[in-house]
Amino acid sequence: MEAIHSDVAEKPSIALSIASVLSRGQVIKNESNPKAHICRHLNQEARGCRYLVLWLDCDREGENICFEVIESTGFNINDVYRARFSSVTEKDVLKALDNLVRPNRDEALAVDARQEIDLKVGVAFTRFQTSFFQGKYGNLDSRVISYGPCQTPTLGFCVQRYLQINTFKPEKFWSLHPYIIQNGYELQLEWQRSKLFDINVAMMFQKLVAEDGLLEVTDISEKQETKGRPVGLNTVNLLKVASSALGFGPQVAMQLAERLYTQGFISYPRTESTAYPPSFDFRGALSALKNNPTWGNYVEGLLTNGYQKPRSGTDAGDHPPITPMRSAAEDMLGNDAWKLYQYICQHFIGTVSPDCKYIRRKVEFSIGGESFHCTGQHVITKGFTAIMPWLAINDKNIPSFIKGQKIEVSQVELYEGSTTPPDYLTESELISLMEKNGIGTDASIPVHINNICERNYVQVQAGRKLVPTTLGITLVRGYQSIDPDLCLPDIRSFIEQQITLIARGQVDHHHVVQHVIQQFKQKFCYFVKKIEAMDALFEAQFSTLTDSGRILSKCGKCLRYMKYISAQPSRLYCGTCEEVYYLPQKGTIKLYKELSCPLDNFELLICSMPGPEGKSFPLCPYCYSNPPFEGIEAIINTAKTSTSEGAHRISTTKERCPECDSSIIEVDFNKKTTPLEDGLTLHRGCILCDELLHSLVEMKHGRGFKHMRSRGRGRGARRGGYRGRGRGGWKNDGSKNEFPRFLSSDFLFIMSVDINYLC
Repeated sequence: MEAIHSDVAEKPSIALSIASVLSRGQVIKNESNPKAHICRHLNQEARGCRYLVLWLDCDREGENICFEVIESTGFNINDVYRARFSSVTEKDVLKALDNLVRPNRDEALAVDARQEIDLKVGVAFTRFQTSFFQGKYGNLDSRVISYGPCQTPTLGFCVQRYLQINTFKPEKFWSLHPYIIQNGYELQLEWQRSKLFDINVAMMFQKLVAEDGLLEVTDISEKQETKGRPVGLNTVNLLKVASSALGFGPQVAMQLAERLYTQGFISYPRTESTAYPPSFDFRGALSALKNNPTWGNYVEGLLTNGYQKPRSGTDAGDHPPITPMRSAAEDMLGNDAWKLYQYICQHFIGTVSPDCKYIRRKVEFSIGGESFHCTGQHVITKGFTAIMPWLAINDKNIPSFIKGQKIEVSQVELYEGSTTPPDYLTESELISLMEKNGIGTDASIPVHINNICERNYVQVQAGRKLVPTTLGITLVRGYQSIDPDLCLPDIRSFIEQQITLIARGQVDHHHVVQHVIQQFKQKFCYFVKKIEAMDALFEAQFSTLTDSGRILSKCGKCLRYMKYISAQPSRLYCGTCEEVYYLPQKGTIKLYKELSCPLDNFELLICSMPGPEGKSFPLCPYCYSNPPFEGIEAIINTAKTSTSEGAHRISTTKERCPECDSSIIEVDFNKKTTPLEDGLTLHRGCILCDELLHSLVEMKHGRGFKHMRSRGRGRGARRGGYRGRGRGGWKNDGSKNEFPRFLSSDFLFIMSVDINYLC
């Protein structure tokens, strides 16, 4: 079976081969950072232990990580226990320790099912779309034309709003606005009918009101109303506020929140719960904030006069709402982190503050058979709005009236207006739509929004508004013309329903995966057959490869000039052969001395990498895209190749290597530093097969060649990192503290499998 890794979707494949991935592809899980050796570390730590107690997130993803840890440590399932807790207070931790349970295999399998479905579906559609459209159009400006069951409906929301704006037709309306003068105040009254869309009818009502001329006060009412304090803060609401009020994108907001969490200033920032557990220590949390110069006096008042219990929210069973854990100042955190921390603190203090109470006064009038009114309000208790002033109720005073009183109308205005289209979706509104339709989780929502931005499907404009690009609009319109289900949230809702059944143990994991994959395979095959419908939309919006780029170098097959297309992904296009040759995605591409590759006769290019440490290196476009023999990737994937002993001259000859058929090179060494015996300076050989030349070559790898499959085998350690147990590395002298330790949060991050970029 064909194996699928988490770093696929870069290199395209033909449709039939891609379709086989859906039905026969095998998913292989690997460490996200193999150099960290987390699995090995877990296995070593587990030696000599009798039991394993897992303290991980109390959700499905946490349950899945439990079984990854079990597999890494080799424990028997009968010796493994699970701690269930909803907060990290001492009381809850001790309670969880006294009530250990077994890990839930069904919930773990539900996560496996979601990962496999999303990965296979994303890989299949992404590979096909990328290979099909990038080989035909030159100005797509996107390296990967991706699809995902979460990502694409997210884009669909943005495009749907765009289409609503473009197809909107404004309509005129009219409204009556009578004015009166009472106790020296001029008031504009509101019409009970609000507005009319027929000018003749509106003018008729205006005439009736103007002819009557006297308003009669028909009713006066006063009512005390309450604006409730907020519930606990969860991740989704934090992201919405960060985007709409603080100006941070979801991805940046989560990075700031995670940094505040690791520094100990707030609780765990990934939570779906808005309800605090009964055992939560509110007094302790408030006491940690009472010395803060910004809101310390307000908190002191709550502790002295008594605080309120937060309103009941939703307990998702994962973590308590996001809560400040200790006091901080702006100079400790920096400007952006301080803004987010400040809001988290104000929100938490607001949840334990009294409700806001105000008096609402409404006066109703009648004239010419029509009803009008005016309203006023007066705040009597600020409550939580004192610490959250942006939610405050503004006082609005109106004059005193007496029931039955008659007042002369000073003027009757007939206001003319027009309906306006909705605005582009903001990030905050998009997050609400995703949450409502079950698209993504609190952890993956920022990733999906970031993906559609990075892949040039939408652009973030002023006010954090998401405006779809031509590519994003064309993609969604293409899906709608072929199979609308591919870009609607319904398809994700169906998957989540099946996932929930697996988590409850009501259906078999493999049966659900096979059933869903089979449905998507049918959709994929139909999509491939009908791709011309989407291609017609692309053809109307984008330039073909023939009309794109500039002439640069000669093709080795037809000896005609090829065009260089600088838009990502960078590539050369031969119009005669109708072939595309991909190039390094970073750096400047130029012609290299009009020299030709001895293997295929293509003109050589030189790539200059950006930055102060950037290197320049020559390459053959054909060899770069189609390595002619094993081992050439190591040479192509270098930014500089130099001999360690130094040479006056290096040149190729017409001779060929009998083993690999590459050109024999001739090296003229320096007399003083020649590695040859008897002081000889001239040496011929194959750079791949000749042991002397191969031992003298120093490879300095360039950056950005993601689609090349070669990886170095160097033994050097990461700068500042753990060097391992090799020669010159860490040595164990028997002390436990010599081995580097990892926090539980490290396990949670590294052990989880993240495939959101495909979704």
